[in-house]
Amino acid sequence: MSPAARRRPVGVVTRGTTNPNRLRRVDNWIVATCADRLLAADDPLVVDLGYGATPVTAVELRARLAAGVRPDVRLVGLEIDAARVAAAAPAADPPGLTFARGGFELAGLRPVLVRAFNVLRQYDESEVAEAWQTMTAALAPGGVLVEGTCDELGRLASWLLIDADGPRTLTLAAKLTTLGSPAELAERLPKALIHHNVPGEPVHALIRALAGAWQAAAPYATFGPRQRWLHAVTRLHETGWPVHDNPTRWRQGELTLTWPLP
Repeated sequence: MSPAARRRPVGVVTRGTTNPNRLRRVDNWIVATCADRLLAADDPLVVDLGYGATPVTAVELRARLAAGVRPDVRLVGLEIDAARVAAAAPAADPPGLTFARGGFELAGLRPVLVRAFNVLRQYDESEVAEAWQTMTAALAPGGVLVEGTCDELGRLASWLLIDADGPRTLTLAAKLTTLGSPAELAERLPKALIHHNVPGEPVHALIRALAGAWQAAAPYATFGPRQRWLHAVTRLHETGWPVHDNPTRWRQGELTLTWPLP
């Protein structure tokens, strides 16, 4: 393959729909969970892959990382659509924020972290593993990929933390004040999992167990949805699911589990 061919963006143009604060849940989780990787890096480079028709979520991620982890973080927003890159240029005002054309090959960059949200949802499941491999192969040593999906307003979300060896954790997150049942999260599972929400599959068992724990915690709804969620996740943890024991994150409406599930 020629150098020019290797530089050609890998992937297809996505729909590009986005909204301000749509990715705040995953951003806050990245700040809390991946800070050590960025703090230890000589070059704290982050890539926001497929930021969409407007760069707002890339701008927000850079701001959250700069405020919550380290002010010298560098963020590059990558899009395959050259028109989107050109439109984003005026937003590249803060130091450390730029935009470029690129796809799963990450435009030759070697980031510590990649966020790819609502991108693979628009691909076939058969294409997911290759996309993961292409992205993780381009990471800096010890780097990670955060890949997932969310609804249009960011009230329901899920994502996988992936390194060179594959997925390490699965996180489910919701705005608790609007959550009717954790079963609603099934509609926003990552592409690799959404078609496996069927009997006999681990992710189906997880969603059912979480919904059951939520129902069992109904008496705590008197004290608010956060208390109900805390008791539901505690119940899940106590029944043997590989829940990461971090009540601070649970209070945010999050649930992170070791992947693969048993």
